Amino acid sequence: MNIHEYQAKQLLREFGVNVPNGLPALSVHEAVTSAEKLDAPVVVVKAQIHAGGRGKVGGVKIAKTGVEVAAIAQELLGKTLVTYQTGPEGKVVERLLIEEGSKIKKEYYLSFIVDRQTANVVMMGSEEGGVDIETVAMKTPEKIFMEYIDPVTGLAGFQAMRMAYAINIPEPAIRRAVTLMQKLYKAFVDRDCSQLEINPLVLTEDDKMVVLDAKMNFDDSALFRHPDIAVLRDESEEDPKERVAAASGLNYVNLGGDVACMVNGAGLAMATVDMLKFYGGEPANFLDVGGDSEPEKIAKAFKIMLEGGQAKGIFVNIMGGINRCDNIAKGIIEAAHIISEDGHSLPVPVVVRLEGSMVEEGREILRNTPISNVFTCPSMEKGAEQIVQLVAEAREKE
Repeated sequence: MNIHEYQAKQLLREFGVNVPNGLPALSVHEAVTSAEKLDAPVVVVKAQIHAGGRGKVGGVKIAKTGVEVAAIAQELLGKTLVTYQTGPEGKVVERLLIEEGSKIKKEYYLSFIVDRQTANVVMMGSEEGGVDIETVAMKTPEKIFMEYIDPVTGLAGFQAMRMAYAINIPEPAIRRAVTLMQKLYKAFVDRDCSQLEINPLVLTEDDKMVVLDAKMNFDDSALFRHPDIAVLRDESEEDPKERVAAASGLNYVNLGGDVACMVNGAGLAMATVDMLKFYGGEPANFLDVGGDSEPEKIAKAFKIMLEGGQAKGIFVNIMGGINRCDNIAKGIIEAAHIISEDGHSLPVPVVVRLEGSMVEEGREILRNTPISNVFTCPSMEKGAEQIVQLVAEAREKE
């Protein structure tokens, strides 16, 4: 689960992390009132969306008067920001953060994330902080330093100090930087984060270390331990399909393409996406139906994939274990009954590859209940190739 910047800063403040004073605003009036309460010579008006790159597209602006705050708030609220993380559709700004300005001497990058290979939390840092950290990662990865943290001992003082020196924090601020890193690590662990990114972490003119921007993601499986965090969820920032899928026990992630896929198991899902890309397709989604393949659930998955017209074709790739292939087949038939007017067709081509438990029964069901636009295939490779071809043909006819 993601939260907004202002919410992340509120949480970090509880751990003694130095963040600028700021207040959220949902309207122009609230923005002006918040600026007056801060009583700072310079304030920053920041659009609050679940995406990075806001500064590059006019989502972060400086104001020196109440009139300027009002004008900027009027401009940003309701505006659609398109950044490298939002996709071409962008995200609508519905809330702002009004924050006191900082006198910045230098910007740094700092983050904590779980490393799958070592099963440890890794702290990453760079002296090239700010809006262009992605460019640094691509072009000069040697400027990004890492410290792997033992979960038993936690972030040791010498590790934090080594990071501070590696990213060239000046001597007068070293101890403050070390303390800050340890507080951030504690927040990461205590709050069951999956990611904590500070970009930028700034050194001010009076040698203080200040978290100027913060991004926090949380492990969904641990939210039951943090009801105070769960209530911070902003559903307007999430893909409606993902919300509906989660409520139905489905794992769905929109990938932006036009070839939808439905599989069971995350590993098979990743392999299927790769196979579609190999044959020139653009995956529309990652959809894992899990181990429960009741026909009603499969029909629901089809409705989610087809909603909005994004998917021009569907690849069903099932390796039946706990899942039964006959239930998958029944679900496809039920989806046709629900979605189509005649009850015997689907609006886009569907290629089905079934293997595993009750596979012959599943294939027999599809053979005996013919549905227009449904094709069976013996292998994942041929299935991926066929659906990409069918989608390309459909695109040419449009």
